[in-house]
Amino acid sequence: MDIRRIDDTISVSPQLTVEDVSEAAKLGFKTLVANRPDAEEPGQPGMANIEAAARANGMEWVYLPVESGNIFDNDVDRFDAMIRQADKPVLAFCRSGTRCTVLWALSSARTEPAHDIVNKARKAGYDVGGLAPRMAQQAGKRS
Repeated sequence: MDIRRIDDTISVSPQLTVEDVSEAAKLGFKTLVANRPDAEEPGQPGMANIEAAARANGMEWVYLPVESGNIFDNDVDRFDAMIRQADKPVLAFCRSGTRCTVLWALSSARTEPAHDIVNKARKAGYDVGGLAPRMAQQAGKRS
């Protein structure tokens, strides 16, 4: 597992296996979020199996699939609602962790300054600097 901590509430990871789920639970994660569509590529672990492992290990399971390179505002809305309501800490995964980080960054732009978001993502190994225009747009959605 390649878990990358963004902040106290969320970490991201590339694709998890069923076996990784029990380790994630032992590390204290309360909610497991899949941002990768099931069967996105051959050989990918099935989401139903990962969901079963999450539930067997006492974790909340959230399935919010997003197609790579196609993150729309409604995806950000769903992620934002999920992250506000989820038991924390959250572990979100996709193919590489990038989709999860982008969703987090755009959602967080509603309440945090963009430079803080960029710095947190950079420390986790992700460059979200190119999202500045979209983060500015999301900042206008603060409630």
